[in-house]
Amino acid sequence: MIRSLAFILIVTSLIGCTRQPDVANHQPHLVLIAAEDEYKSERSLAQLAEDARAKGWTTTLLTSQPDQSSAENLPGLESLEKADAAVLYMRFRRLPADQVAHIDRYLRSGKPVIGIRTSTHAFAYPEGHPLIAWNNMGRDVLGAPWIRHFGHDSTTDVSIAPGAESSPLLAGVEPAFHVRSWLYDLEGRFPPPGSTILLVGQSCDGAGKRVADRPPSPIAWTRLNEWGGRVFTTTLGHPEDFANPSVQRLLLNALEWTRPGDVR
Repeated sequence: MIRSLAFILIVTSLIGCTRQPDVANHQPHLVLIAAEDEYKSERSLAQLAEDARAKGWTTTLLTSQPDQSSAENLPGLESLEKADAAVLYMRFRRLPADQVAHIDRYLRSGKPVIGIRTSTHAFAYPEGHPLIAWNNMGRDVLGAPWIRHFGHDSTTDVSIAPGAESSPLLAGVEPAFHVRSWLYDLEGRFPPPGSTILLVGQSCDGAGKRVADRPPSPIAWTRLNEWGGRVFTTTLGHPEDFANPSVQRLLLNALEWTRPGDVR
């Protein structure tokens, strides 16, 4: 009996000494998806990944294969299964069902998403395709679809949306700045009610002069998707935008906003 009790005490002691996961030192995993062939997103997201690693993230950067014009192959999406946050920079993809399934599971998990520019039109399946509902991912998940823009020769003045001045997502962001991206016109209909608009854009001509008959549109906002996941969306994303200190700060703030709560 004494020998049995001693064995129980030893086992209990060993269990009590089992090393628990060090949550405070956990490095969150960020998956960045560059899958478009207009804006060199693979380069911009590589720099964002480097910046994220400096902030304590581990990163995985995925690109279309064999090159960015390949709309039907984005290998490595299984890495989303262990991701803590995801950055999407996609445009007009027609991925096979087994690859889309990884994105679907990730979104349904309620984990956070950062959507950049053309991700409002990430998918472009033809009429009758079984995955055609994914053409609405921009609207349904990110908070806006593709509608139109004001031309590649235009630029955009950016300002902080009224009431958003104290948002931590805008810490270090200039109250007004100018970017190369041509403005996406959301026609006053997006993002949907319940979203928090952070930045507003006003279209300018090639010389940087505001064009009065072009209405302003939101260009950065946050929302919760239908699975409770935090979403940050910006329609900025021209390669030159990523060199702008305010855009850099905005994206780094967005990363911190998506950081898992147990390590913030």
